[in-house]
Amino acid sequence: MIHAVVGLKSCSKLYVICSRTFSPEALGIVPGAIFLICLIICLVGFATNHPSKLLDLNSALLSICFMLFLGFTDDVLEWPWRYKLFLPSVASLPLLCCYNGSTSVVVPIPLRHLLMNDGSLTVFGSALCQVVVVDQNANGAIVNLGIFYLLYMGLLAVFCTNAINIHAGINGLEVGQSYIIGCSVLFHNLVEIWSDSLSRENHVFSAMMLLPFLGVSLALLQHNWYPASVFVGDTYCYFAGMTFAVVGILGHFSKTLLLFFIPQIINFLYSSPQLFKIVPCPKHRLPQFNASTGKMEPYAVP
Repeated sequence: MIHAVVGLKSCSKLYVICSRTFSPEALGIVPGAIFLICLIICLVGFATNHPSKLLDLNSALLSICFMLFLGFTDDVLEWPWRYKLFLPSVASLPLLCCYNGSTSVVVPIPLRHLLMNDGSLTVFGSALCQVVVVDQNANGAIVNLGIFYLLYMGLLAVFCTNAINIHAGINGLEVGQSYIIGCSVLFHNLVEIWSDSLSRENHVFSAMMLLPFLGVSLALLQHNWYPASVFVGDTYCYFAGMTFAVVGILGHFSKTLLLFFIPQIINFLYSSPQLFKIVPCPKHRLPQFNASTGKMEPYAVP
């Protein structure tokens, strides 16, 4: 199957130096396709018992399939970065269109006095009411962001897909971090399900999507672990990132999802000067292999 879906164009240029053998790079398409098949099979049983979630399932399939296709074409055609930032936003539109959850956020207690004081809006609270809705009945504890919350979720999809992609370069790192994040999110779902919370149905939906994802990721990790026989490419990174965005948005815990991406957020902040061209950015900040010595050496910017 490797030879069927991966040609010479998508074989890694970073081939194994010692054996002079090429390793296929875009193998993320295989677990992604198997994941979609499993999700379609799960759709039959889950939608029968939860008909209200049928629209969510269809939008999830559409968004993940779109990103899987984008990732594979990126491995083959090498899209410029501007497309990698724009197209995930387009892929998240089906999710945002069918989102029917709350668009409100709870204001931290130390910051509530900035919005309301003694039962009346402050100057800052009055100015904020021009763009969002401050719940005066809750004494400034709740703010309805409206369309800005939908914008946040669209940007979340962009961040998740590129966060997995940028934190890469070592055998097993892309799949390994995705597997750990997936297990953490699944544990969060199980805790919410067992506690019989009001959003139990949403967490059942999220857990149903994560189980096949963890299965295909674990199988891929076996082949991507050092020394890697295959490389996942951007295909798996975009597929994994959009899967997390889907479970976070449609599971109605998009704010909590960011807690599981703390290492990726730190890496993004650390890489910001290079991403925004403030300092020179080499293709990879990781050490490079010296074939003459058989050792890794620091990568120096020319």
